[in-house]
Formats: sequence, structure tokens, C-alpha cells
Amino acid sequence: MADTLHNRFLNCVARYGEETALKYKQGGAYHDISWRTFGESVRHVALGLSKLGVVRGDRVAILSENRPEWPISDLAILSEGAITVPIYQTNTARQVAYILNNAEAKVAIVSTAEQLQKIKEAGSDLTFLEKVVVMDRVSDGDVIPFDLLRQMGKELHEQQPDLFQQHVVRAVTSDTATIIYTSGTTGDPKGVMLTHGNILFNCDAAPSVVPLSHEDMSLSFLPLSHVFERTVGQFLLIFNGVTIAYAESVDTVAENMGEVRPTLMISVPRLYEKMQARVLDKVKEGPAIRQKIFFWGIGVGRKLMPYRLAGKGGPLLLRLGYAVAERLVFSKIKERLGGRLRYFISGGAPLSQEIAEFFYAAGVTIVEGYGLTETSPVITANRYDRIRFGTIGVPLDGVEVKIAEDGEILTRSPSVMKGYFRNEQATRDAIDEEGWFHTGDVGVIDEDRFVTITDRKKDIIVTSGGKNVSPQNIEIILTMDPYISQVVVYGDRRKYLTALVVPEFEKLVQEMKVKGFQPASNKELVEDPRAYAFMMARVEALQKDLARYEKIKKIALLDQELTQENGEITPTMKVRRKTITAKYGALLDSLYKE
Repeated sequence: MADTLHNRFLNCVARYGEETALKYKQGGAYHDISWRTFGESVRHVALGLSKLGVVRGDRVAILSENRPEWPISDLAILSEGAITVPIYQTNTARQVAYILNNAEAKVAIVSTAEQLQKIKEAGSDLTFLEKVVVMDRVSDGDVIPFDLLRQMGKELHEQQPDLFQQHVVRAVTSDTATIIYTSGTTGDPKGVMLTHGNILFNCDAAPSVVPLSHEDMSLSFLPLSHVFERTVGQFLLIFNGVTIAYAESVDTVAENMGEVRPTLMISVPRLYEKMQARVLDKVKEGPAIRQKIFFWGIGVGRKLMPYRLAGKGGPLLLRLGYAVAERLVFSKIKERLGGRLRYFISGGAPLSQEIAEFFYAAGVTIVEGYGLTETSPVITANRYDRIRFGTIGVPLDGVEVKIAEDGEILTRSPSVMKGYFRNEQATRDAIDEEGWFHTGDVGVIDEDRFVTITDRKKDIIVTSGGKNVSPQNIEIILTMDPYISQVVVYGDRRKYLTALVVPEFEKLVQEMKVKGFQPASNKELVEDPRAYAFMMARVEALQKDLARYEKIKKIALLDQELTQENGEITPTMKVRRKTITAKYGALLDSLYKE
């Protein structure tokens, strides 16, 4: 039997049987799905898809938030030898239609009436789509209920008990397992073809990052349409028997952590930024003595940090102080995270060194890695027992990394994509003749093989004075401020840097009320000179350690968040700089008028 994603899964079903595989919340409580039930659902949905005419090589799309039906559908599609095409549930109707048409999807599995509406809006423009399956119960005779699809497969299995086994052996390791569409920061998204072998290699190399066992519990909320969550948060965890619980939504993660009490979680840096802000806000609300104890504890944790990172105990008095801080301070932080958390795993964007060190000082380890959709995704990672903050770690076993003459990070390994779907030119542009994939990121490698990213190659700002500036690094520094929500640094071919700043409106309003100003709207808030002066002072304080040419001279406050719906950010929260600079071009130009 070929080594494929679905066959690995079936081995886990046989191994773990009645143990809990998945958890979901319904009716105010979490419910369990056993490995046996999980396996049966995959088998029945797979055979149901075959009844719809899905055969090896067909593309089947999934448009859904995280829920048990997502991995069931994914593994069912793969079991038929077909190809999964994930679509972000936050995508617009136009974006959904583009992906469905570009991938030539035969079937789409959607979660809700809201997602179904996106497909209906496209209507006759969907050239290849034949059937739509809906997970929720909706009143629409043109679609197939998910439960009916499952029942169709169950009946087929009862009629032909050997049929599923005949189907699962059709796919081979080198077959395309999925086509994942990139976020498209510079144009229409491209379909990244990843094979079973690409993802399996990444999964086999990843356990050195953090130890995993079937006794672990993960809380899943990062979209499964994102390659990071799909490989690390789904396949890697499944293959190690980890129980996966699904958060109700991004907004309920804190509440769900308390209910599920995960031992590990996978996220992007924005979650950790918000967690730190909530912890600090809570501390500042307390009495002075409690604040003093908290910051004393963090200070002790920072002093002990070099010894812990080196695997050493540290001085006795420092260890005794840490034990006191653990009881008085750190235990409360850990309890808010469920009380059992062993590791956070971070990826998808650069993690602030300050945030990583803050949590580590408090006894909460964030393991940062790096990769791209095209590399399945992990290229490098810090290890749970070998961390160097400010870096993205060392290459996974079997992964080659080097720095090109222009500073670009190149990688070569069995996890590099098969190519872009029906786009040979883009594939040749990304992978050179020697098999090196050009990441588009700029970085350095130190003598211990730790890699540090300095910027995106295409995002580097070159000022009119000829200075190269990394906008991402500055943006990370500025968004550390509790009053700043989003930042876009600007200044290519200009004599100095400027930035668009989105405030944390609620906090800024409270600050202005203290100063006697009560704005009636966000627009009135950002146009007031007092708000500008306050925010500009915070920006200046944050960049005191930057070089003169890296400092932002002027800012413009925006009265609304940058959103995916407005085309300003991607589903993975990356800034679409060209879109934003075009939209706010006049405002940015005004910052250069003396």
C-alpha cells in the first residue's frame, strides 16, 4: 500500500480505536468523536463522493470554518484519489469563483448558508462545478446535505464492503494531494500543488521541533485552508494521535482554552500579541503592589532565561526567586491558558522577539518556525530544547537552506511543491534548474545554522538617499504598542519614512476622555490634533533605537481597520502594500508636503 496521507490516517484509526480524535462544541458543551467514528465518517463521505462521480485526479473544494466536517471531507477526498482545494471562509464571492474556476473544481463542500451564497452569486460563471454539498441544514433543493452524502456512502459500503479499500490504494505518494491558493499580495493567487509525499516529508521531519503523543490536546482555530494549520495542526497531529478540539471562533479562543485545556496550540503572532496585551491590561487594573510583584516576577524570569535556554539550572537564589514568581505570577498566566499548555507553535508571520521572551520568562514557551505554502510549509524551526529568540530556527532534517548573493533565502528539499497549477512560467520563476526554491524572503544564517529573516525581498524600501529599509521590522516594533493596531510603513524612493497607523480605537478614546476630549466617531478621533500628538509621541518613543534613516517622521491615522473584505490584507493577515498605497496615495503624498 502506498504511503499516502489517507493511508497514514487509516493506520491511526486502527491504532487508537475508541480514544478521542476530535472535539467540537455544540449546545454549550464539548462533544467527542472517537477515532473509529472519525474513520467511518471518512469512509462514508469518500464513497458518497464516488457516487457523485468524483474520481482520481478530480478537484473538490472545501469552503468552511474549522469543524469536524473539514478533516472528514479532506481525508475523504484524498481517499478517492482526488485533490482537495481549500478556500478561506473569509474570501469574497469573487475570490471563491476565481479559485473554483482556476482549479476546475467538480464539487464544492461548503459549511453554511452564508458560504453557499458566495457560490450562488457566481452562478453560471462557475464553468466546471457540478455539485454543491452543504454541511449545515439549509432549505435549498439544489444542494446535497452533508448528512445525505454520508448516508449515500454508508449504503454503498453496505452493498460493496470492499469498495473503499479498492479506492484508497489508487493514489500514490507522488500524486497531487492538494492545490492551495496563495494569498495573492501582488495579484491573483496561484494554485500551489503539493503532493502526498511533500506533506508527509514535512510531517516526518517536524516532530523534532516539539515532542508529541496521543495524550496531547490541541485547540484548532487558525484556518484549515492555511497550509500551516493544515500540515502542522491537522496532519502532523493526526499522525501522532493528538486530540484536536475546534474553537467556536477566533473570538472565543480564550474561553475555549479554559474549557479544552490544550497542551499545545498553533497560531500566528497576532494571537500572542493580543494575549500579552490582555495580561498587561489586567495587571495595570490591579493595585500597585500587585503590579510591582508582577513586573518583579517577569524580571526574575528574564534573568533566569539565559540559563534555561542553555539547559542549566542557574544560581540558587535566582532559582528560588523564580519558584516564588511561579507561584505568585506565572501560575496565574498559565491558568488563563488552560493550565496544561506545554508549547505554543508560531508561524505564518514574524514573531516579535520581545513577546517570545516575555512568555518564556513567564514559563510559557513559544516555538517559532518558518515556511511557505510552496514548501508544505515548514523550512526551519526553533526546537523546544534549542531556542534562539529573534531567529526562525534551524532547517528541518533533510531540508537545505542557503542565502543567495542578493540575500534571498533559498531552500531545497522533498517538501518543495510540485509546481503551480497550470502555470509553468511561474513555476520556473520560483524553482531554479538546480531545484532551489526562491522564497522571496531576505535573511542571514549564523554559524550555528540559525536563520534570521530581515525582510521580504519585494517589500524592501529604498529611500531617495539610497538606504535599504525593512518595513516589516519597523511594523513589528510599532504594533507592540497597546495603542497601535495596524501599521503600514511607506517611503520607497522618498527622502524619509512615513506610516499609516490604525489605532486601537477603544484604548485611544479612553485616553482622549482623560484629556477632556470625547469624540463622536473614529473619524473625529483621528482628525483631532491631540490624538495625533499622542500617537506620534508613542511612535517616536518606540523607534528610539532605530537608525536615523529607519525612523518614521510623520504618520497618518486611519479611521478604520485594514480588512480582507476591502482587499487591503490577505486571509493570513499579510499587508497588500500596492493596494493600500494606491488607495491612500493622496494621504501619503500629503505627508511629504513641507
